[in-house]
Amino acid sequence: MIVKELPLVTTYSPLGGSNFTDFQTAKTPVNSSNLSLCLGEQSHNLNFFRFATNGVLLNIIGAFGIVGNLISVIILSRPQLRSSINYLLIGLATVDTVLIVTSILLFGLPGIYPYSGALFNYYFKVYPHIAGVVYPLATVMQTASVYLTMTVSLERYVAVCHPLRARSLCTYGRARVYLIVIMIFSALYNVTRLWEGKVASEWSSEYNMTIYCPVQSEFRDNQYYRTVYIHWMYLICMYLVPFWSLAILNIAIYRQVQSANRERQRLSRLQQRDIGLASMLMRVVVVFFICNLLPMVINIVETFDIHLEDISEFFDVNMMINLSNLLVTINSSVNFVIYVIFGEKFQRLFLILFCHNSLFFPGRDSPEGTHEDSFVSNGERSFRLHRQSTSVSRNGGSRHSRMNGSGGDSRKFPKTPSPGPCVYYPASRTNKEISAYTSQTFIGGSE
Repeated sequence: MIVKELPLVTTYSPLGGSNFTDFQTAKTPVNSSNLSLCLGEQSHNLNFFRFATNGVLLNIIGAFGIVGNLISVIILSRPQLRSSINYLLIGLATVDTVLIVTSILLFGLPGIYPYSGALFNYYFKVYPHIAGVVYPLATVMQTASVYLTMTVSLERYVAVCHPLRARSLCTYGRARVYLIVIMIFSALYNVTRLWEGKVASEWSSEYNMTIYCPVQSEFRDNQYYRTVYIHWMYLICMYLVPFWSLAILNIAIYRQVQSANRERQRLSRLQQRDIGLASMLMRVVVVFFICNLLPMVINIVETFDIHLEDISEFFDVNMMINLSNLLVTINSSVNFVIYVIFGEKFQRLFLILFCHNSLFFPGRDSPEGTHEDSFVSNGERSFRLHRQSTSVSRNGGSRHSRMNGSGGDSRKFPKTPSPGPCVYYPASRTNKEISAYTSQTFIGGSE
């Protein structure tokens, strides 16, 4: 995220880029004669473009993204979806939710005032004081989001290309370790962001009050810090390493998927699910590449000090910065849509949990046979919960009931919360009738 567009206010850049605006370092308090620090003017076109991209689109898309990510966490947390890949996706959805919130606070809401004049108190009073905390949090969440996306691809690469090693590497416990390590690394890598900004204040005779704005600190203004950490380390750690890793991993996955599709009839059910899930998650990576391409280009421009105005007089870097902020927010908001469209299991659970007929029309049957869509999951293995058939009840259960005064043999049919007795069929059974209803621990893939 690049934030260089506020009028003469040094602002922050956690998503789309690495640089602050190159304004003079301010000291607190600022002399009243220097009113340009917090009340500078920018072009009407730039203010309108920022209002449209950040003030309107970013806030609307971000709001939908927060709701979608929360729904994703609820669905992926269901017991029947317990798996290593879904645990990582829960972590990614959580991190993206926090990232969207920080994006709205840093870009969405401040983008409204310069053009419309609304949210004056937030722009000059609230935002400057929270930016010093929200900005480091945003950088931590952005780093975690990038590396979680890379870890998801790595997990799918192992599952699809090295299935024999997946049993030991792609486990629920290891996924928890991966998530913890990524969060610790993200926090340590961005800890210096806490000292990059400070709050400046000045008296405004126009508004007859003291106004505030965030400015870069002397620590951030250090030339060595800017060159080594802000430019080169950011470019390498946030773009080059993740982009190359994602490209290599997903090319290998794509080749394996293409080869598997040609021999689909010979694949086991579990292999088909792995291939289907890998195909869905490749779409997540494609969106990641598209939404982060422009921010990467801008960071390269900053790192090598390329003057794009020499290339095109129509190129406005500040507009590109606002657009890149929007794209990164879209990337954090769109995964839910991909899950719903391409994840059959996710789609069905979404309909069951949030579009159940009984929620709106009590007494009616649930959609798509949801009464038959109960699951029991145990770690990496899943079982389908079947009700005892009527014929079994007539031939065995009812006879035993008449002899013992019970509804069935508890040794054969363990008690469950469901109204009638039930029996568990392992997913590894070959019987077509059973396997057709075997649950999977993934959100995507063929059923």
